[in-house]
Amino acid sequence: RQSDARCNVDVGLSAAGRQQADLAGGRLAGERVNLVVSSDMIRARETAQILNAHVAAPSREIAALRELDFGEMEGLTDDEIDTRFSEFKTLQARGDRDLHYPGGESASDVLERALAALEALADGGFDTVAIATHCVVIRVLAAHALGAPAHRWRAVARSLENGSITELRYDTHTHTLSLE
Repeated sequence: RQSDARCNVDVGLSAAGRQQADLAGGRLAGERVNLVVSSDMIRARETAQILNAHVAAPSREIAALRELDFGEMEGLTDDEIDTRFSEFKTLQARGDRDLHYPGGESASDVLERALAALEALADGGFDTVAIATHCVVIRVLAAHALGAPAHRWRAVARSLENGSITELRYDTHTHTLSLE
């Protein structure tokens, strides 16, 4: 993030974001998508609408797929976070335990709610679901799929870009998640 960027502010897509969503939708156009899902955050809802212009599937919002709750850091710049939460940032950099963001969630919290949402979708009979969600959610799920603890999410998919496609498979028989 740039130093003037704000942590997890619920905003709409930029022009570049709309273009990225359209490109991702184009890549999904040939897939048999049964459902398009988004978190309840504005940028995810807008992304899902753009994706759905390409796949024309039913859609729904699932709040459990929203970005990690950064608590007291939300809306702050990187510089403000570094100043006000330096102790937390030092502990986080170690990467040896799951920390709750001050006034917010931990990676395990995100994993628990996101996995429950994926399980409900799989149990609902949806085979291929396009989900517009957020960086930490994707990285926590990818860490889990690789067998890593949730708090190691920062080591997974480090170059994850907005508008990218991450393919995960949820096995309803074994209740396991894997990367495709």
